[in-house]
Amino acid sequence: MGSVRKRLDRYFLDFYDQHGQRQRHLMPKGATKAQAKDQLRACEEMVSKGTFLPAKEVPKFAEAAREWVEHKRLNLRETTWEVYEGHIRNHFNDLNDLKINRITIAKVEKFITDRQGQGMNIGTLRKILVSLGQILSYAVRHKYIDHNPLREAERPREQAKGWEKRDKVAIITPTQITILLEQVPNQKYQTLFLMAIMTGARQGELLGLKWDDINWKNKQVYIQRTFNKGRFFIPKTKGSRRHIDLSPFVVRELKRWRLACPTNDLDLVFPNEAGGPMNYSNMVQRYFLPSLKAADLPRVRFHDLRHTNASLRLENGENIKYIQTQLGHASPTVTLNVYAHLMNATNQEAACRLENAVFGAVGHHLGTKKEKGPRLKSVTP
Repeated sequence: MGSVRKRLDRYFLDFYDQHGQRQRHLMPKGATKAQAKDQLRACEEMVSKGTFLPAKEVPKFAEAAREWVEHKRLNLRETTWEVYEGHIRNHFNDLNDLKINRITIAKVEKFITDRQGQGMNIGTLRKILVSLGQILSYAVRHKYIDHNPLREAERPREQAKGWEKRDKVAIITPTQITILLEQVPNQKYQTLFLMAIMTGARQGELLGLKWDDINWKNKQVYIQRTFNKGRFFIPKTKGSRRHIDLSPFVVRELKRWRLACPTNDLDLVFPNEAGGPMNYSNMVQRYFLPSLKAADLPRVRFHDLRHTNASLRLENGENIKYIQTQLGHASPTVTLNVYAHLMNATNQEAACRLENAVFGAVGHHLGTKKEKGPRLKSVTP
């Protein structure tokens, strides 16, 4: 048990920490005995949880954040690490000088509302909060704090008046797909856009494709690398490393492009003019957007070709598990979260299939006396 003592005109706390070390903490000038007792209880609670640190040993937020990002370096793709490092360099200035154990739920919520008030994009804010949450979780693991205040803070919500501005899943119709492909002036890019639509592969996965990744016999393409920001990477998740089925038409177009494709040292399916990996921005600006304009189609993102693939698969009634594996999502839940709004709200065909599976033809005559099929018992509510 600790004690509160008084020396001259100030109170100080006297107790032992979780390591058996004696600690003395001098209260600020003017603090009352009741405040000293409250502080002692708080210290004893931290001792019981094993998280007590003398004030001089508690790191500032900036120090804990730097420890965290350096700890993450060896386990992250370099581009992801650079995003995290950019977050701690650019977005936590009003937290940096605080002792990390002084970051409360109220301070976290103020951090959020300040940025919303400044008009920060909600998607950007949520990504920054992912980094903040990981920093605070790191601090919990290392006993700098005993809980993560972000977990209890109210998260940012979309403002009702800004709902229409949210990024939406945009898709193009089969007729528009045909018109678009007819307007692409170059066989390489025509094949690239066709692959994006018919496989649903991500842009980095398409730009990283090599001819050896295509299994002509099984009519599949094997996604085993991605090309982003000037570098090749292996896929982030096990689900992203996958085989995507190819239709006969896509296989024929790939074979035609195989004959026309210039040889290149990397054996890339879609190399640039110098034989190296294609620059994504150049492809979009010089070929994709002009082709949309020539086809008189709405301006959509290249990534929306992936959304178009998912939409068409759903419309065709494909199994959600199959769609998930083809798109490379971590689970069917991810697929449903992204594309559930594209599913039909009504589906009479499904209802009829269920009826026929349960009752067969007799399901249409349950109310007649002549029918020999099953009768439903009346149930009292």
